[in-house]
Amino acid sequence: MAVIVVAEDEFLLADMLVSFLEDAGHEALAAPNGLAALEMIRSKSVDLIVTDYMMPAMTGLELAQAVRDNADKKELPIVLVSGAQASIGRAHPGLFDAVLDKPYQLGTMLTIIEELLSDGRS
Repeated sequence: MAVIVVAEDEFLLADMLVSFLEDAGHEALAAPNGLAALEMIRSKSVDLIVTDYMMPAMTGLELAQAVRDNADKKELPIVLVSGAQASIGRAHPGLFDAVLDKPYQLGTMLTIIEELLSDGRS
């Protein structure tokens, strides 16, 4: 079982993804924005992050930069999910381990997560 932080400001999407990940056997923690996610990541043992791009307080890009700048957390796998800003994530391959366009298939998301958890960050 992995601990996964889901940074998503759209409550219904966050709730759906948390439930899906828990059904898949993981512990999933929802954060309403990047800043709240960063606080969780700093205070808990986390195995992976799934983040939206556009959020209040701190974007997914800013969250990924903060995680990569933290020596203890820089190897955490980060999956970006976004509608219009996925291309920005793809332009920063050092920040994100995977980028998914919304809407995405839950099965695809789970496959990517499982691969990142088993392989570790490259």
